[in-house]
Amino acid sequence: MSHDATSLGSDVLVSLEGVRAGYDHHVVLSDVDFRVHARDFTGIVGPSGAGKTTLLRLLLGTLEPMQGATMHAKGARVAYVPQLETVDWNFPITVEECVLMSRPQRRWLPRTTPSERRAVAEVLERLGIAGVAHRHIRDLSGGQQQRMFLARALLREPELLLLDEPTSGVDVSTRHDMLHLLGDLNADGLAIILTTHDLNGMAAHLPHLVCVNHRIVGEGSPEQVLTPSVLEQTFGARMEVLEHLGMRVVVDEARVMRAVGDE
Repeated sequence: MSHDATSLGSDVLVSLEGVRAGYDHHVVLSDVDFRVHARDFTGIVGPSGAGKTTLLRLLLGTLEPMQGATMHAKGARVAYVPQLETVDWNFPITVEECVLMSRPQRRWLPRTTPSERRAVAEVLERLGIAGVAHRHIRDLSGGQQQRMFLARALLREPELLLLDEPTSGVDVSTRHDMLHLLGDLNADGLAIILTTHDLNGMAAHLPHLVCVNHRIVGEGSPEQVLTPSVLEQTFGARMEVLEHLGMRVVVDEARVMRAVGDE
């Protein structure tokens, strides 16, 4: 059951209680209890098929649980940024037009108002891609494509932003820029939940992590979650956790052993 709730805590945006969820009769997630608070900045990590995107869909409200309840704070605005791999980049549309399609009024593009165009220009400027507003979406770099979809989401002025693998397929520099951009948005008051497979480049830099493998295996800070025990339950393989320059670094133990054997 999914519904708006006025009984949530003053800073709780979404609450999942005893949730089981999946598709048709196939269960993907079970026994999920999870709350998203205002200003949270959380990474969801886990292997492919473990239920990360399913958890995002529950938080977004586009998937009804098979059991349990999802509750959204009354009037809470939630926006979603999909994986770039799911987008048809040959669709004949410019960056500005693509962003405008997300406006809440949902009017046809020819009826776009000057205030709407100003709003788009402002969000593109904020994200550093104002110069590509009239460029076809397929002509953008990976980082620009991701920022365009981030602009679509921000145009709706959300309180909670959900991103599915926002750094998948981008280079290290773009990933670094995206992490800092999301950090700035969070510092401005936006709650952010993202999925990532990148334990070292992304997850280790986030203040809060949730490890998922068809259930929530662990939740907390990187120091609490990035441990051999939790990672083995999450990924089904033993991993070594090292300290480097004050940061946790996760290494596949089998890879370490192979490297040692080669010496």
